[in-house]
Amino acid sequence: PGSPGSISHHLFTSIPSRSSGKHAELGSSASDHYFRKVTLTKPTFCHSCSDFIWGLVGFLCEVCNFMCHEKCLKTLRSVCSCVTPTLIRVPVAHCFGPAGQKKRFCCVCRKPTEGNTALRCEVCELHVHADCAVFSCADCRSCHLDGTTEQDTFHHHWREGNLASAARCEVCRRSCGSSDVLSGMRCEWCGITSHAACYLSMPPECTMGRLRGMMLHPFCVRLDSRNFSKMHCYRIAENCSHDLGTHKHTLETTSCKQYLKVFDGDDAVKRGLFRPVSILRATKNEEVVEAALRAFYLPDNPQDYELHEIGGQQRLHSDDILNRNGGPDNRGSLKEGGDSWMLRSKPQDTEVIKVYAGHTHWWTYHYVFSQMSLRQMNQTRLFVVENRNRAAQVSLLIGGLPPLLTKEEYVTMIQEHLKIKSECVTSVSLLDCVFSGAVSLQISCFSEAERLYMLAKDTAVNNKTLTSLVIPDIMHGILGDMCPLLVFVNPKSGGMKGRELLYGFRKLLNPHQVFDISNGGPLAGLHTFREVPRFRVLVCGGDGTVGWVLGVLEAVRHKLVCREPPIGIVPLGTGNDLARILRWGPGYSGEDPHHILVCVDEAEEVLMDRWTILLDAQDISEDGKDNGFLEPPKIVQMNNYFGLGIDAELSLDFHLAREDEPDKFTSRFHNKGVYVKVGLQKISYTRSLHKELQLQVDSQNIQLPNIEGLIFLNIPSWGSGADLWGSEVDARYRKPSIDDGLLEVVGVTGVVHMGQVQSGLRSGIRIAQGNYIRLTVSKPIPVQVDGEPWIQPPGHIIISAAGPKVRMLRKSKQKQKKAAAAAKDGRSESPSSREGGH
Repeated sequence: PGSPGSISHHLFTSIPSRSSGKHAELGSSASDHYFRKVTLTKPTFCHSCSDFIWGLVGFLCEVCNFMCHEKCLKTLRSVCSCVTPTLIRVPVAHCFGPAGQKKRFCCVCRKPTEGNTALRCEVCELHVHADCAVFSCADCRSCHLDGTTEQDTFHHHWREGNLASAARCEVCRRSCGSSDVLSGMRCEWCGITSHAACYLSMPPECTMGRLRGMMLHPFCVRLDSRNFSKMHCYRIAENCSHDLGTHKHTLETTSCKQYLKVFDGDDAVKRGLFRPVSILRATKNEEVVEAALRAFYLPDNPQDYELHEIGGQQRLHSDDILNRNGGPDNRGSLKEGGDSWMLRSKPQDTEVIKVYAGHTHWWTYHYVFSQMSLRQMNQTRLFVVENRNRAAQVSLLIGGLPPLLTKEEYVTMIQEHLKIKSECVTSVSLLDCVFSGAVSLQISCFSEAERLYMLAKDTAVNNKTLTSLVIPDIMHGILGDMCPLLVFVNPKSGGMKGRELLYGFRKLLNPHQVFDISNGGPLAGLHTFREVPRFRVLVCGGDGTVGWVLGVLEAVRHKLVCREPPIGIVPLGTGNDLARILRWGPGYSGEDPHHILVCVDEAEEVLMDRWTILLDAQDISEDGKDNGFLEPPKIVQMNNYFGLGIDAELSLDFHLAREDEPDKFTSRFHNKGVYVKVGLQKISYTRSLHKELQLQVDSQNIQLPNIEGLIFLNIPSWGSGADLWGSEVDARYRKPSIDDGLLEVVGVTGVVHMGQVQSGLRSGIRIAQGNYIRLTVSKPIPVQVDGEPWIQPPGHIIISAAGPKVRMLRKSKQKQKKAAAAAKDGRSESPSSREGGH
């Protein structure tokens, strides 16, 4: 039982003992550990019960470094790392990437993984050393159904260790976390924790936990992924530079010990990757083979294997003995043959192949001969499945094409650049090519889909590289009352915090609902959720990222079943003005991702105005007449504010500084410092803006005062939280609101005035309120829309309402107060806050 690929109930049970000497001596029930008695020279904790080992004697596994009391041997449930891969019915590969700097424990060798050589799975809780990754158990979460398979029961997916020190057992309510050893169990889906000795008493079915209402259930996702890696399916960039294999080691031979270089297969020899095997000089060759198997985490019988000298035909036979003094007894021994050896399986009269029945997924595994790699052969699975001869259905999203073309032109363009086989492409659909130039291809051949996927990434059209994404099929008919959350994360925002949030959300939710917005933009996620009847959106980024998502949503709204999904924000930018007025805070400061998702689930919906700005650049003469177009008209969307003059000029200077040295702009503190610096340089700036602008509000001409900047506000927050409009009551104007259908027009007299506004000493100069704005600009002028600046040529600017209001998510006041109190106390109020996981 259990989810495909998961270490389920049967994994941590007792295993029949092998006849090895050490196992027989200790009499361990979990006997596939290679236990030996060791003398303890420093404080040590038991990996089974996580208690301190009192006394001088402990029991250590020579393979996986599992340490325990003698009393724990009788009730031991955890098995050795060399056995876990053989207990997985359906292997599910991990997506390894660089890990953070926090202390974790390797799930293979159980040692700490601090430093740059640590790796972690982007989807689950697995942490390993770089040279241990190849020996890890392929038991990652299975987040979708492959093909047309149905499943009835969804089980817990248990993962051992790396729990928070405050974690408590769901069964006995005692502490089960440890910061000293790899111990305790946690379900990857619902997040419940337990002792290794307690978790088997819990019901096997997983209810998905607190986040089940926003979770995209794996049973609702189908994906034909036979020829695609897991990273392709989850849109994870393969940017890990670590070599996931055995690493080169420096070997030092002593008078009593000898180190051997042992290679697993021909490929390892070509790459020079080996495992060091330490042996005593007086050792039986059978024990040398056993030590080599342990080094490669192979649990098989040593009598079925032998060592071959690299570059020669010499073998080790079971009756040979290593003898330091030489003589007739060590003929054909390692001492005479050198220190580089290859592990081989002995020729057998008959071979045993394990064939599984009732396979729950559609997988293809390539049989690997032992000459290539014994480790790969050990992890190969063969299944008998019904031959349905069904056609594949792979959906590829090809983006980066030129906009404003017809369907026939896009088909011709794809045929020209990608050489598609028309008999394999069953349909071509346009998502919104007028806006983004994206095409969805339905492909009925696995190999053709893989070829197009890889080729598109290396193809440029009009000097713009194409993007290619694998899109899963969400079975919206069985979602029921679930309202899944679509998450967009900009990893470039907030320094490295955006990257950590992306990783945290992938672990807590289904990776198919978490999108890296820098890889394909928002369109990929919205296309994936196009037929979902109800869903919410969470945008993790700055105001520019939020505006990007709102703009794409507006463009493709007519193609979505849920046309107005509510949108929440995790502020990762510098200003974060929209997030402030929706109570999401001034910026992300390391909150627990689980707590963020709970807040999104409990947030309330509010409406917000959006505005369309038409920029019609024309040559305006002194008498106000139009003398022809300077450039084609441009339309942009505005959510927060639109500024002209000194405000926009500061934004433009900051933008240019960031483009010159982007690596320095990794924190909000530094960004605000640069803003202050460019502001000080503009203190003596003078520009008679009232002489260069003509303003109409609701068809009424407005006389401008002597100002240097003009700002149109949609929200009551500007310049990182300043109240530019002010709180004074004025009978001439209505109280500002984000959904009143009005813009507030405010002026500033210069940099000093702006600084006084941001410090709360003054407010701006109130000029007007209205829902239709017309500006005539006589000279080129800096402008900015939601923090995106440029120089606008002279001409006309028209601001009007942009269709229906958008639905936003506002954090509840109760959650906001709790979060503030928790931050003040230096703790998280989320019950599943896990410092060890994020």
